[in-house]
Amino acid sequence: MTRQITTYENYYRIAFSYSPMIVSAVKEIPGRRFDPVSKSWIVPLVSKGAVEAFAKRFGFQWGTMQRAEEVGEIPPLPELGIDIPLGIDLFPYQKQGVAYCLEHPRTIIGDKPGLGKTAQAIASVIGAQRYPCLIICPATLKINWQREVDKFSGGKCRAMILSDKNMRTWPQYWSAGLVQFFIVNYESLKKYFVDKFTNKEGQRLMLSHIKFKENLTDLFKSVIIDESHRCKNGSTQQSKFCMGIARGKDMVLLLTGTPVVNKPKDLIPQLHIMDMLPEFGGYKHFVNRYCAGDKEASNLRELNYKLNLNCFYQREKQDVLKDLPSKMRQTIICDITNRKEYTDAYDNLIRYLKEYRNADDDKIRKAMRGEVIVRINVLRQIAARGKVASVREFIDDLRESNEKLILFMNLIELGDAFKQLYPNAVVIRGGMSDIEKQRSVDKFQNDPDCLLAICNIKAAGVGLTLTASSRVAFVEFPWTYADCEQCEDRAHRIGQKDSVTCYYFLGKDTIDEQVYKIIQTKKDIAQTITGSTEQIEESVVDDIINLFTNH
Repeated sequence: MTRQITTYENYYRIAFSYSPMIVSAVKEIPGRRFDPVSKSWIVPLVSKGAVEAFAKRFGFQWGTMQRAEEVGEIPPLPELGIDIPLGIDLFPYQKQGVAYCLEHPRTIIGDKPGLGKTAQAIASVIGAQRYPCLIICPATLKINWQREVDKFSGGKCRAMILSDKNMRTWPQYWSAGLVQFFIVNYESLKKYFVDKFTNKEGQRLMLSHIKFKENLTDLFKSVIIDESHRCKNGSTQQSKFCMGIARGKDMVLLLTGTPVVNKPKDLIPQLHIMDMLPEFGGYKHFVNRYCAGDKEASNLRELNYKLNLNCFYQREKQDVLKDLPSKMRQTIICDITNRKEYTDAYDNLIRYLKEYRNADDDKIRKAMRGEVIVRINVLRQIAARGKVASVREFIDDLRESNEKLILFMNLIELGDAFKQLYPNAVVIRGGMSDIEKQRSVDKFQNDPDCLLAICNIKAAGVGLTLTASSRVAFVEFPWTYADCEQCEDRAHRIGQKDSVTCYYFLGKDTIDEQVYKIIQTKKDIAQTITGSTEQIEESVVDDIINLFTNH
C-alpha cells in the first residue's frame, strides 16, 4: 500500500502498510484514532504540524482534498401498512422488508441466506400489483422459484418457466390472464429477449449495441434478479442483458446476500440495472468517491449510509432471531443431469415390481422384497449423482457469503466428488477412527477458512457437534424422519447461536419427491418411537413399494 495522507474538511486520513515503526510514530500524533473499516488512521486538522512532520519523516504522499463523509443514522425499516393476500404469513422482519420495497421499488434485498429474500420479493410484486413480472435466476433455482410463487401467492398467481416448448407462445398466457410471473435463467436471456447485436466485428460489445425484442421486454412491469452479484462485472453479456431488460420497469428487485464480493465497484452494474447510479452521482463520481486508493475502497461508511437510504437493506440471522423458529426446512427441486440413466433404472424397477406383485407364494414375495429394496436404493443413488451440479452451484453461492455448510450424503463416490471440488473441506465418513473424526470436527469448528463438512449419514448423523454452521444440506437423506432430525441436530444443538436452516435437494420427477413426502407424513409416528427406527423404515419402504406398484 502506498503511504498516503488524504485531507478532508475536518480531518486527515493516514493509510499505509503495516510497519511497527510507523504505527508507533502515528500514535504520537495528538487526537489520532484508528478506523477499523478502512484500516487507516484519522487525525483532526488541529494536529496539522505533527502530521506534516510525520509525513516528511516517512515519505508520505499527500492526496487531493476530499470532502468529509456524509454519514447519519440509518432509519429503521418501515412497517407494512397494507394487507397483501398471501398464501403464507410472513415473519415480522419480512413484512418490514416488503414495506421498504414498496417505498423503494428499485432495491437490493440483501438479507443473508435463509431469511426469505424470495418470499419478500414475491410479496412485494404482489403488493405493488406490478404484473407481469420476469424472474431471472440461476438455472438450478427455476423450479424452486415456480413453486415459491404458487406457495406464497396461495395459488392466486402462476409462474411459467420459459422453455423451447413455449418460446413463441408464452406472452399469450399473460394476455389470457393465466400467468403473472415468468422465469428464465441467466444463460437463456439472449435466446428469449435479444434480437441482434449491432457492433462491428472486433468492436467491444456495448449496451447500445444490443437490440432487444422490444415487444417482449416492454411487456414486463417488474423484474426480479436472483443472485444479482453474478452481474458484478458490467462487461459481461449477462450483465448487459439484465441492464437492458430492467430498463424503465416500475419495480426492479435484486436479491443477493453478497452485493459486494470484492470491491465497491461490484455495486456499479447492479445500481445500473436498477437505474439508481444517478443517486450516487453517476459512474465517474461513484468511482472517484467510493473506489479510491490502493484498495479501490473509500468512504465506505457514507456508501453504506446512502445505500440504506435509497435502495438497500440487509439483516443477519442474529438481527431477527426473535422472529425465527429455531429450525427451518426448505426443499430445493432441481433437474438431474443423468435423466436417461434414471429413466432406465426406473423402468427396470417397474418391470420387477410387476413380477413382485404377481408372485403367488409368500416366501417368493419375501425373497423378492429384498431385491426390490436394493433396486429402490439404486434409483435413489442415481438421482443423487444427478444433483451434484445443482448442489455445487448452491455451495458456491453460499461460500461467497463466507457461510459454513454441513453436507450429508451416503455414497462414498459423492463424498469424493465434493472433496475434489472443495479440497479445503473436511470429511467425516465410515472407516475413520474417532481421533480422525474429531480432527475433522475441530477444523470445521475452529478454522474460518474451512467452510464445508462432507458427512456420511451413518458416520456423522449422531453424536458430533458441528455448531460452527447453522446450515445443513442433504444430497441424499435417510429413510426416516427421526434419522433426518439426527443429522439436522449436528448443527441444531447446545452451542448454536442461530436459527438452523435445513435444505433438502430433491431431484425433479424422481423418487426423491415421493420419499420425502412419505417421510414427512410419518414424522409424528417417528417422533413417538424410542430406540430402533427399523419399524418405521420398513413402513416407509412398504409405502414406496405400494406407490410404485399401484403406478
